[in-house]
This record gives sequence, structure tokens and C-alpha cells, in this order.
Amino acid sequence: MNQINIKTNDEELTLELLDNSSTAALKQMILEHDNSLTITLNDYGGFEKVGRLPNRIVSNDTQITTSPNDVVLYQSNQLVIFYGSNSWSYTRLGKITNVTPSELKEVLNGSSIQVTLEVK
Repeated sequence: MNQINIKTNDEELTLELLDNSSTAALKQMILEHDNSLTITLNDYGGFEKVGRLPNRIVSNDTQITTSPNDVVLYQSNQLVIFYGSNSWSYTRLGKITNVTPSELKEVLNGSSIQVTLEVK
């Protein structure tokens, strides 16, 4: 499977990954951290949560418009989970598939949350 689990509080989100060099690098980074990479995501703009990765990874930025449940890479070192929409230059990583946009917004509620990434 080409998936990553995103765990926060009592919730487990499933990120279905696209097949690109950025997702391969992200999976490798997680595996190098004993398959458990914890980062803090902070609210930004009322439509996304953003968290810094420990290292930069390869990016494939293009101008895109995101939608709720999209997960992207920003500036090669920031993971972004969208519960709203934005247009910017990002690298698409995938989409959270096991919750609706309104459920995701509830899971991501608050100004800051910790998430743990694990390769499935």
C-alpha cells in the first residue's frame, strides 16, 4: 500500500499517497525515524494546518488549487493538511481518504496539534 497513517489524539487518518519523488522521500524520512515521526501542526489562515519536517525533501512544486483533505509539501520542508482551499505553488503528496472534510476539520480543531506519521 502507498499510505501513511497520521495519528492525532484518538484519531487515525489515512493519507493515500501519490506516486512521486516527494512521497518516496517523505516515506524514507519516516522510516529513518523508526517509522514514527511526530511533528506539530499549527493553524494558518483558517484553512490549513502546517508543520515543519525535520529535513528538507525533494519537491515538485506547481501552481495548484487545493481542496479539503489534500496534503501537500510546502517549501520542501513543511507538511500541510488542508481543511479548506488555497491556490499556491505546492507539491501534491496525496489525500486523506477515511474522513469527510467536516470530520477532518473537527479532528484538526485548535490552533496547534501534534501528529505522528507512520508508513503503512
